[in-house]
Amino acid sequence: MTELDAFIDGWGDDPNGVKDAFLRLKNVLEGLSEATVTFVPRPPASYSLRAEPPRGRPVIAMVDVASLDGDRFLSVCFYADTITDPEERGDLIPGGLLSKDGYCFDLDSGDDGDVDYVVARILEAAAAFSLSEDGPCAEVDEND
Repeated sequence: MTELDAFIDGWGDDPNGVKDAFLRLKNVLEGLSEATVTFVPRPPASYSLRAEPPRGRPVIAMVDVASLDGDRFLSVCFYADTITDPEERGDLIPGGLLSKDGYCFDLDSGDDGDVDYVVARILEAAAAFSLSEDGPCAEVDEND
C-alpha cells in the first residue's frame, strides 16, 4: 500500500464529501497525458497531490488537503498565467505558488458544480502546458 492509499484509507468521517472531491480531482490529474502525479504528505499541516508536467515549471496544479477546526477542505492551486477564473471564484495569491503568482480555489464540500469548475481549471492549466486529457474525466466539458 502506498502512502497515498494509506492516507485515503485513513480518511475518517466526511459528512461534506471532501474526500469524494479529492478522489475526483485525483482521477482527473492522473488522466492528464504525460503528467506525473506525486503525493507530498506534510503531516499534520497538509497533504498535497501535485501534477507535474514533463517539462517547464514544477507543477500544473496542486491539490492540498488541509484542516480548519477539524474539518478538511481542499485548496487547489495553479500558476496565475495558466488559467482563467471567469466566475471569480478563486483567490489570487501573489508569489503563493512556488514563489510565483497563483490562483487557489477552496473546496469545503463535494458539490458537483464547484468541483466541475475546478476540473475545468485543471484542464485549462494542462492545455497551457500543451498536455491533453485522456483519462477517466473525459465527460467533463472544458468550458464549464
